Amino acid sequence: MTPSTTAATLGQQPDRDAIYSRVTWRLIPFLLFCYLCSYLDRINVGFAKLQMLNDLQFSETVYGLGAGIFFVGYVIFEIPSNLVMIRVGARVWIARIMVTWGILSGATMFVTTPMEFYVVRFLLGVAEAGFIPAILYYLTIWYPSDRRGKVTALFLAGIPLAGMLGGPLSGWIMVAFDGTHGLAGWQWMFLLEAVPTVIAGVVAFFYLDSSVEKAKWLADDEKERIARDLREEASGKALHSVRQGLTDPKVWLLSFIYFFFTMGLYGVSFWLPSIIRASGVQDPLTVGLLTAIPYTAALITMYLVGRSSDARRERRWHLAVPAIVGAVGLTMSAVYDTHTVFAMIALTVATAGIITCIPQFYTLPPAILAGAAAAMGIALANSVGSLAGFVSPYLLGWIKDLTGSTNGGVITLAATLVIGAALVFTVPARLVNR
Repeated sequence: MTPSTTAATLGQQPDRDAIYSRVTWRLIPFLLFCYLCSYLDRINVGFAKLQMLNDLQFSETVYGLGAGIFFVGYVIFEIPSNLVMIRVGARVWIARIMVTWGILSGATMFVTTPMEFYVVRFLLGVAEAGFIPAILYYLTIWYPSDRRGKVTALFLAGIPLAGMLGGPLSGWIMVAFDGTHGLAGWQWMFLLEAVPTVIAGVVAFFYLDSSVEKAKWLADDEKERIARDLREEASGKALHSVRQGLTDPKVWLLSFIYFFFTMGLYGVSFWLPSIIRASGVQDPLTVGLLTAIPYTAALITMYLVGRSSDARRERRWHLAVPAIVGAVGLTMSAVYDTHTVFAMIALTVATAGIITCIPQFYTLPPAILAGAAAAMGIALANSVGSLAGFVSPYLLGWIKDLTGSTNGGVITLAATLVIGAALVFTVPARLVNR
């Protein structure tokens, strides 16, 4: 490379940075809000549990099955949902998903029996199936891999933000509205937290662009630069078709890795309020405020790790180390389960490590997949991983009913994180470190 070529290349870099910065400011804040709504509507049942079980006389096992059965509907319809998404476009499908799941999440307020609880949770999973893969696929048509780690972390910041904001919000609604117009606090929570989701779904239809080419807010040369980056990246990938995205052994390996990480994620998501209460905190609002602490730490950690992963173009250690940290934190939370301060420190470490695994994992499939294969590969990984959303809360509920403590279940989840971390190194570094 000649000095003049080097200077020209360096001169282009700020323009390239400016283009992707513009794309990020246009897309990520809105997509982050959508995911925040999604994750809050998915996990607010963990806060409802603090009142709901007593009001409806549900056992811990009934709750665990109801929380987990969401993922049965989710998994069954995940891949079909993404096949439809490829045909109609991510923008239309994202909007449809959000409106239907918002309505069903709000309908949870009418549940009175275990069967009604199971049915509405199953239908909620059906409605939401395909949402995360649709968003992650949507990001692949805007960003090359060297920028995807940070933007994926920014998008998936909806997970800790749902805990930071949703915990105090859910606790406040349950206390402030309890008994208003004859409705319990948990019923008001489901209703009020569903409204933003429906509104965001309608806005998504008009706000999001189907492709870079249709983005009127980008100049033609900016569109061409993004298109050129994506073409150059796609030319080096071997897997492009729907069939390859569903059948390649590497995709299945990634799917099983994700399963072990999401065992820890949903264990924390659905049971964090209960674990905090078991440490000695009883007031729902205080529980909600305390849940914000681990999620705040997770938000900071996942962003910093995402930046480091992109800067070093290293994916495996940036995924495995947070998983090990999460496992250590979960184990320590079981050891100090009756000491609120020590339990909160351990849960903060665990939550930061576990949640950081999720955006780091999602840098892997697009590194080896392109086009329809990327859409299907992400959907498959998310489907297999989401099975953990059924297994994890049900396992914790069953162990809690059997032993009177969640400690055995928490330690089991820690073990799954260690297994996932070990499996990460079976993925060749040459495939994903880019």
